[in-house]
Amino acid sequence: MIVLNRLTKRYTKTLAVNDLSLAVPKGEIFGFIGPNGAGKTTTIKMMAGLMAPTSGSVSICGIDMAENPREAKARIGFIPDRPYLYEKLTGMEFLKFIARVYGMVPDGFKEKAQFLLDRFALADWADDLIEAYSHGMCQRLVMVAALLHDPEVIIVDEPMVGLDPVAVILVKRIFRELAEKGVTLFVSTHSLGVAQDVCHRIGIIHRGRLIATGSLDQLRERARAADADLEAVFMALTAENSNPM
Repeated sequence: MIVLNRLTKRYTKTLAVNDLSLAVPKGEIFGFIGPNGAGKTTTIKMMAGLMAPTSGSVSICGIDMAENPREAKARIGFIPDRPYLYEKLTGMEFLKFIARVYGMVPDGFKEKAQFLLDRFALADWADDLIEAYSHGMCQRLVMVAALLHDPEVIIVDEPMVGLDPVAVILVKRIFRELAEKGVTLFVSTHSLGVAQDVCHRIGIIHRGRLIATGSLDQLRERARAADADLEAVFMALTAENSNPM
C-alpha cells in the first residue's frame, strides 16, 4: 500500500533523508521513530505529497505520487503533528469543507461525520466554534477529518500530542480497528511506548538513513538485547550508527 523507493531529500547543505526504501503492506501499523532532526517529518511530508523529493519515489496504493498526485492523495488520510484549522468555523462546518474537498455526497457525509464525532467524543461540540476547542479537541477533530473519506492509507505525525490519557487509549483502539479492516497506517512518533503498544513493525531513522526495520523481537535481536523494551533497543541501535556520515 505504501512503497518508498530510494527516497531522498537534500536541502542546500543538509541531506535530510538519504536513499530510504520501504514497503508497508495493507493492514499494517508501521511505526517510524528517530531522534529530533532524523528526517521523520521530511519523510512524512514527501509521503503525503506536501513536499517533492530530490530523488526517489512515493507510491500509494500503486499510484505514483509524482505522476498522479491528486489520485494518490485521495487515498490518504493525513494527520499532522500541529492541527491547522479554520477557527471561525464550527467543528461541523470544518468537516463539511473537508467533505467537499474529497467530493463526498451530502447524505453520506452527514451520517459518517456524526459517527466519527461520537467516536472521538466531539459530538457535543460539533456546533461550537473551533477557536473554543482545546488543543486535544483540535487534534481529535483533525483525526475525524482524516477518516471522513474512508482512506486506504493513514499517515500520522505525532498522533498523541496534546491528548489526555483517555483519548490516547481511544486512539490506540481506533488505530488497531482500522488495521483489522485493512487500512494501512504509517505512524511517526516520539512516544516509544505508543510504537511498542500498537505497531506491527517499527522503522528507526537516524541522520536521514533508515538503520533498522522489523518487529520488536527482530529489533531486539539486531540490538543483541533479548528482553529489552523499545527504548533500550532504540538507544542501542542509534548508538551503533552515531558515527558522522
